[in-house]
Amino acid sequence: MIRRNEAVERRERWGFVALASAALCAWLGFSVVRNGEPAVLVELERALVNHSALVAWWITWSCYIQVLVPLCVVLLVLAWRFPAWRARIFFSIVVLLLCWRGVDVLQHVFARPRRLDWVVKHESSYSYPSSHAAIATGFYALWAFMLAVSELPRRTRAIGAGLLLLFATAICWSRLALGAHYVTDLAGGALFALAIVSAGVAIVPFNLLRPPAGRPYPPAE
Repeated sequence: MIRRNEAVERRERWGFVALASAALCAWLGFSVVRNGEPAVLVELERALVNHSALVAWWITWSCYIQVLVPLCVVLLVLAWRFPAWRARIFFSIVVLLLCWRGVDVLQHVFARPRRLDWVVKHESSYSYPSSHAAIATGFYALWAFMLAVSELPRRTRAIGAGLLLLFATAICWSRLALGAHYVTDLAGGALFALAIVSAGVAIVPFNLLRPPAGRPYPPAE
């Protein structure tokens, strides 16, 4: 009974986060389409654009299909090699696909034009929400969290999670440095990804993000 109650509470908690994140994403989208970008954020966006553009361009490539497909292939190979990680790997790939395709649908719903002060490459798709922010949150930051709560040695967890979280933040920065998105686009993408991840955790009948019983990895030396 205790385990059942814990499972129900977990689903309710994550379900609430999913609904709240989706509602905030929708509210923010309609707000910026109707009222435009808040003036306090415009100054920040102008200050960041065209700084370290080459670095930003290389970082932004991490959310393009040319990088994501080989990365997913590597993850699938790891899933075959390490059964304890299979569920987490499959979950991350499903979330990645849902973030990618879901954002494409939402961009056509809100139809927010792109910024005009772009650098390197002019994006032709709509602006809100940002697919890069959604992938940075729903894939790279998700992996940071899964590593942080995993059964790996403490140092490995700390370094891996920290680097992935820093990289997810860098992806969002790169979109501002390239003039490809507004800050609110990034917030909308992150909220959408959070809604997808939370809904997935609520639907799966077991605690997917926590390590399984046992210790499949050797202790730290």
